[in-house]
Amino acid sequence: MVLFHTDLDNTMIYSYKHEIGADKRCAEVYHGREISYITKETYRLLQQIKAKEEQLVMVPTTTRTTEQYQRIHLGIGDLPYALVCNGGVLLAGGREDENWYRGSLERIRDSRETLHQALELLDKESRRSFELRFIRELFVFTKCQEPEAVVCDLKRKLDLNVVEVFRNGEKVYVLPKALSKGSALQRFKEYFGAAYTIAAGDSEFDCSMLEAADLGIAAPALAQNYSFQGNVVCPSGKKIFAEAVLALVLARVENCMKNK
Repeated sequence: MVLFHTDLDNTMIYSYKHEIGADKRCAEVYHGREISYITKETYRLLQQIKAKEEQLVMVPTTTRTTEQYQRIHLGIGDLPYALVCNGGVLLAGGREDENWYRGSLERIRDSRETLHQALELLDKESRRSFELRFIRELFVFTKCQEPEAVVCDLKRKLDLNVVEVFRNGEKVYVLPKALSKGSALQRFKEYFGAAYTIAAGDSEFDCSMLEAADLGIAAPALAQNYSFQGNVVCPSGKKIFAEAVLALVLARVENCMKNK
């Protein structure tokens, strides 16, 4: 069995702000408005992924919350598993696995004091432009003006042995090191009992997951800015990243079946 862990935003789906051409279909509606899309070629390839469910399990692995994840519809029905909240929450059959969540809280116990310190610092942050959220008591999230400067300030003040500080545009995150997508991939591999893992992603959040997989597929911009360890490839050519990823996954599954 092959596990395919994939990030969602800018890996499988694209915001209305991202130009992917007119040949697309809606993947997410929020407050009655279409906000995310997949290309029709992505949809075709996803159908092929779905048809191989006896050999391949697709596991969306995202920093989105459960509610944000459940807004997404790829057109291939409900997937059996998803890792949300950066891997801190496992959805199995659409329901949260309480044992997984409790295990996540236990894993980040040593980070709790630093997370609360981050909350205190960001509560007083004059450049903050959004409410302060402590997502499921797993990680800290907000939005800021001058996010790069805010991240630099946080890195100087927080214990970086136990947390990591990221930015994605104006979004600022403080995440326990034990709550990485890479650790989530390893946990799920043990949970599921699979032999081979593939991962795909486009951002700094995904690097640990790409390096932890047997095959990592990195978006070109990420590959240009990060020196990967392990078996990480970057698709060449002009294909939309999602389409290139799915084509590579399908080819690798076919190869695994031939070498069985």
